[in-house]
Amino acid sequence: MGKGKEGIPMIDLSNFPGECGKLREACQDSGCFRVVNHGIPLDLMWDMKRVVRSLLDLPMEIKRRNTDVIPGSGYMAPSQVNPLYEALGLYDMASSYAVQTFCSQLDASPQQREIVEKYAQAISELAMEIGGKLAESLGLKSDFCKEWACQFRINKYNFTPEAVGSTGVQIHTDSGFLTILQEDENVGGLE
Repeated sequence: MGKGKEGIPMIDLSNFPGECGKLREACQDSGCFRVVNHGIPLDLMWDMKRVVRSLLDLPMEIKRRNTDVIPGSGYMAPSQVNPLYEALGLYDMASSYAVQTFCSQLDASPQQREIVEKYAQAISELAMEIGGKLAESLGLKSDFCKEWACQFRINKYNFTPEAVGSTGVQIHTDSGFLTILQEDENVGGLE
């Protein structure tokens, strides 16, 4: 199996069904994998990072408008348990209404809305594609997860020089079926 950075299995989405066995093995043996040839334009990923930074730099009173639909889906302020972490959330990024509500809560500009909409659509489609390919690798129908909500969370870790070496958020395991993570190229440490 092709291995990427840090020995994490690499799955090439342009090489299916040839990668089915690799995908199943990565999920069983590692529980994670890196995706290449996912089709999301690099420009869109960079634009979304800029939008994320600007939304997380908003005043606290605006960020607090991002309310929960389900527990943990709205704004998460730094807390005693996670003093360096804050996040904004959207319960279902595949829902145009939910994306518009998210953008309205945060007073997103028309340009920011457009970027969030395009990114949300691209990532929700990618999640369904990966979920479908994983289902196929297990002998299931590829559309078994097509109606599932795709939660979206944007995170910020407020590190100071004194915090270097500490964890950014409490140790946890994501509870969803699939987590797609766009890492920051300048910060390592995902474990």
